[in-house]
Amino acid sequence: MTSSARTPHIGGLDALVVGGRTDQGRAFLDAYGELVHGCTDTLTAALAALPAGVDRVQVDVAGVSFMDTAGLEILDVLGRYGRLHGVPVSVTGWQGQPRRILELKGLDTTDPLRTVLHGPPARTGSAVAAERAEQLDVLRVEIEQLRHAIDSRPVIDQARGILMATHGCTPEQAWHVLREASQRSNTKLREVAAAVTASAAPHGPPPPEGLRTALRAAVARHARTDR
Repeated sequence: MTSSARTPHIGGLDALVVGGRTDQGRAFLDAYGELVHGCTDTLTAALAALPAGVDRVQVDVAGVSFMDTAGLEILDVLGRYGRLHGVPVSVTGWQGQPRRILELKGLDTTDPLRTVLHGPPARTGSAVAAERAEQLDVLRVEIEQLRHAIDSRPVIDQARGILMATHGCTPEQAWHVLREASQRSNTKLREVAAAVTASAAPHGPPPPEGLRTALRAAVARHARTDR
């Protein structure tokens, strides 16, 4: 039995071949070729051709050289067959690139259908999947920090400009004043900058007393350093 599915990684047509035999009520199926979009038709036909009375199905995919995410649909097909007929189904022999796909999906690379009789294909916390999850968490944090920095940049630049005009300091000195005031008052840098900017507006509210003290101390310290 074969399926002819166009495989995007090479742009050609590669067939999935499923052969098999039965022995003492067990069905042994061997898959060769590629697990891509359309391959489930071949597998479904092979399962439908199994004789009545089969009490176990074993699928060996050691002959599969390539699999994309669409190829994972065979797990659904095998899972449904097992539940419908009440027989255990296993799919083993994963190696090379197909095995890597299972790892990236967090599936059991020994047999992703190990618990087919008790629910959907078993998913395991493989080392690769755990590592990828950690990397994604780190990236999410970094992205959030970058977004916050981008949102904060305009008000910080405005506050630096106000300090430069008020105290005759350089852009770098104004930056250090803001940072030092933030540390002295235990106030977020963006909040310090927002308070400085608001206070420069006509009838604007002055910064809170603690922040005013921290700003005066920071300005004075940098003025002394410059001298």
